[in-house]
Amino acid sequence: MSSSLSRRRFLHELAAASAAVPLAARLAQAQAGRKVRHASFGASGMAFADIRSFSSHPAFDLVAVADADLSRTEQVKKLFPNVKVYQDWRELLRKEHDNLDSVNVSTPDHMHAPIAMAAMSYGKHVYVQKPLATTVHETRMLAQTARQRRLVSQMGIQISSHPTQLATEAMIRSGVIGKITEVHTFCDKTWGDMNPIPAGSDPIPESLNWDFWLGVSEKRPYKKDVYHPGNWRKRVGFGTGTLGDMGCHIFSTPIRGVNLYLPTSVTSYGPGSVHGNWPIDAKIKFVFPGTTLTAGSTLDFWWYDGATRPPQNVADAVGGKVPGSGAVIIGTEGAILLPHIGAPTLHPAEKFAGRAVPQVVERNHYHEFLDAVLKGPGTTCSAGFDYASLVTEAVLLGSVAEHFPNETLAYDPAAMRVTSHKAPNALLRRSFRKQFLLERL
Repeated sequence: MSSSLSRRRFLHELAAASAAVPLAARLAQAQAGRKVRHASFGASGMAFADIRSFSSHPAFDLVAVADADLSRTEQVKKLFPNVKVYQDWRELLRKEHDNLDSVNVSTPDHMHAPIAMAAMSYGKHVYVQKPLATTVHETRMLAQTARQRRLVSQMGIQISSHPTQLATEAMIRSGVIGKITEVHTFCDKTWGDMNPIPAGSDPIPESLNWDFWLGVSEKRPYKKDVYHPGNWRKRVGFGTGTLGDMGCHIFSTPIRGVNLYLPTSVTSYGPGSVHGNWPIDAKIKFVFPGTTLTAGSTLDFWWYDGATRPPQNVADAVGGKVPGSGAVIIGTEGAILLPHIGAPTLHPAEKFAGRAVPQVVERNHYHEFLDAVLKGPGTTCSAGFDYASLVTEAVLLGSVAEHFPNETLAYDPAAMRVTSHKAPNALLRRSFRKQFLLERL
């Protein structure tokens, strides 16, 4: 697959591929007339992409959508003329919960956990876009709740279901590059801001309920294009920066492939978060406990974003150059280069010439969730919350470290506590505006 393939086109083709060859069970269920009655929290952007991907499943029935900005519901209404539209997600749940089997939460990050917890309190199966939540505490609560209530869950790391990612996992586990010695992950996006947030306020668009959009977060003035529609990713308390936006995608394959658990220390080498914004050009080191697939008792796992790139010796290990986003997995016998969107390659090229990439069975991330809903309570998905919470927690620990540049944060996963410093522990959970919280977090 060409590394120049656009992400949106890639996701469209990913959905279409599995739709073309549906599972026998899915066909039987669809022919029997059974539907998955579904609601989407979020109606545009990634939410609309999620809806389109779900809609290729024959059992999908979109009942309702909620979006704080009603202007962003027009695309959905054209595609689903009978869909019910709400501006307040709480109202949707209160009025429609008896008409729903499942939901997707594809809102700005700060509302992922509150909406997902509320939906699960009504017994709904939940698909939540990455990152699963914005704090470590929330990720654990979501996983615990889904597990205890035997609800189907899936995090929106849809690229993890693509054959290129699955093949990379298989190569790591096969031992073709030996024992793993280090992992380097990177993304050249710049979801951060080193400048102060502009003062003052702007007129709120008629289509937008700003209070609903803020949700559980503290009140603040509306500033055009500062938060809504997309720049919330740059703001602490709303998004999670480049690391939170892309880390769950890019971390997943090496974490699953090497069978990693949670890091025991994290160090950010700056810059730190400033002016209520996430930084850009980050460099972060995670230290994970080793596994049977690693060369040592620990594994160094690096993240770089923006203009910060892996060091040249890492690039040299995979032919001298790395793409804008992806991962380099280095072992005792070679290395794997995995572009974020593209096929993995083995290095040195001359050593592995003629060696084929493993053939794997493709799965559709969205259909996997709906098929699991049809099968019923207790059915698991590849990115169910037990797994997704681990990936998200690792990523969010990096976000916490960005508030404490050039300090190593020792972490005790069992206690969910930073043991080397007191201050970071306050960032492992957050407070909420209670009127926008329907279920305890």
